[in-house]
Amino acid sequence: MTTPAALSKSHVADQSNIHGFHTSTELLWFSSPVRYADAWNLQMRLHHERVMNSRPDTILILEHQPVYTVGRRTPVSDWGDDPTATHVDGIEIHHVNRGGAVTYHGPGQLVVYPILRLTDHVRGVRAYVAQLEEAVIQCLRQNGIAGHRQAKTPGVWVTGPKEAKIASIGIRVDRGVTMHGLALNVEMDLSPFRGITPCGLQGSHITSMAKIVGQPVSLLAVTHSLLDQLKQTLALRWTKTPAPIEFHTAA
Repeated sequence: MTTPAALSKSHVADQSNIHGFHTSTELLWFSSPVRYADAWNLQMRLHHERVMNSRPDTILILEHQPVYTVGRRTPVSDWGDDPTATHVDGIEIHHVNRGGAVTYHGPGQLVVYPILRLTDHVRGVRAYVAQLEEAVIQCLRQNGIAGHRQAKTPGVWVTGPKEAKIASIGIRVDRGVTMHGLALNVEMDLSPFRGITPCGLQGSHITSMAKIVGQPVSLLAVTHSLLDQLKQTLALRWTKTPAPIEFHTAA
């Protein structure tokens, strides 16, 4: 079982109202890239606990070790020719139960998994996706980058010199509680995207914040900025953002 140290009381932002969990949010922020399987096991456990109302709304913030994740309706041609394959070009493949198609996660990409009781924050899935997009757009703006939406394709794009996707969004709502979330390309190796059809968009271009501004970008600073935006758009509440911590798994 995954047992991150972040579950200790010192990392809980605000749980003063035990009977009103929607008024508080727990932040679990991991300092080094996490294996997708470990993060998935943790996400499933936290989701179950939120469904059972035994924990508050929770946000996981992390980077992944290199991995391709394949959404429920992804055609095999988007990521290879063998539906039984476990790797593409040496990178692990994980089939997941979120919406969206295939994408890549790796170091230098900021991944946020909100585990929230949806109706405490927004009215409906479309509104939730729009709020995630808005948080990313405002975060990019704070860093001098103009991001925008595209109709009927969740995520955030930038223009210049050509249209390119900079953030992906894929979610699932199960028993009223959200899981999966968003991935913002901050400063990462983009070459693994060439091994797939990212998000099922033929001919699409993928970019990063560092590539757009032409210089290194601080993942730490972007994390703080994105958390501030999520706090506003989703009406989250915490008193202090914790420092990132190590992810630990049980033997």
